[in-house]
Amino acid sequence: MDPVPAPAPAAFLGHGSPMNTLEDNRYTAAWRALGRAAVPRPRAVLVISAHWYLNASAVTAMAAPRTIHDFYGFPQELFDFRYPAPGAPDVAAEVAEVVKPDRVGLDRDSWGLDHGAWSVLAHVFPEADVPVLQLSINAAKDLDAHFELGTRLAPLRERGVMILASGDVVHNLRRIDFHRPDAAYDWALRFDAAAREVMTGDPSRIATLAAHPDYALAVPTPEHFLPLAYLAGLAHAARRPADVLIEGCSLGSISMTCYTLGMPVAANDPGAGAATLPTSMPAENTNT
Repeated sequence: MDPVPAPAPAAFLGHGSPMNTLEDNRYTAAWRALGRAAVPRPRAVLVISAHWYLNASAVTAMAAPRTIHDFYGFPQELFDFRYPAPGAPDVAAEVAEVVKPDRVGLDRDSWGLDHGAWSVLAHVFPEADVPVLQLSINAAKDLDAHFELGTRLAPLRERGVMILASGDVVHNLRRIDFHRPDAAYDWALRFDAAAREVMTGDPSRIATLAAHPDYALAVPTPEHFLPLAYLAGLAHAARRPADVLIEGCSLGSISMTCYTLGMPVAANDPGAGAATLPTSMPAENTNT
């Protein structure tokens, strides 16, 4: 009897600045290591990005998703970047089916791949040869609902679909400190450590992080934190904790910490820190 293939991996990647797309540092090296370790290659990648945050649940279902440059104030080289991966309309239909009774609409023309997806995929699968689709983050749902939705996505891993959540555990652009390019405030470190304890211990406890004393500073808006709930839900469904891919912080108030599920990867490269942001305008005005 042939052995049953292992489920496709899942991950949460702290994506930080879009400039990481173009740079070579210890975080992008970890993302590349993740892609190399994804053997066999996934049938498709389902991305849950902080940057598709709206009052609805939708999944991209176009054959050729466009590259969306959903930011401003960055160098032209970043606006010129394209990630021409094919879409996966067949997988989109499967997503809509497995999450029932929740309803997820099929988006055939309005979205594509935003920078929360392509800034990391540019390193995970640099040839853009694995089909990619995105699932929106429904702003009308609470943390528990996103965790539950993550558990419902688990059957996709058995079908060869890699699930990649992209956000930041700590994301407070109003507290950016350009004098701390590879360091963080104490409150950011404390919250990042608390999240690490949950994710590597009992991911089903992710909702308890909302009561953490540093939550309001670390998560002033929910969209970058909520992708972590999807990996927590997947870990709970798999009955195993997540593994740390790489950890660290940038610019005082951004966590770059990343997690994997079902595929430990040794990636704590001591090289350069994460890419920074443009200094020509306030960081909170760059939509990163």
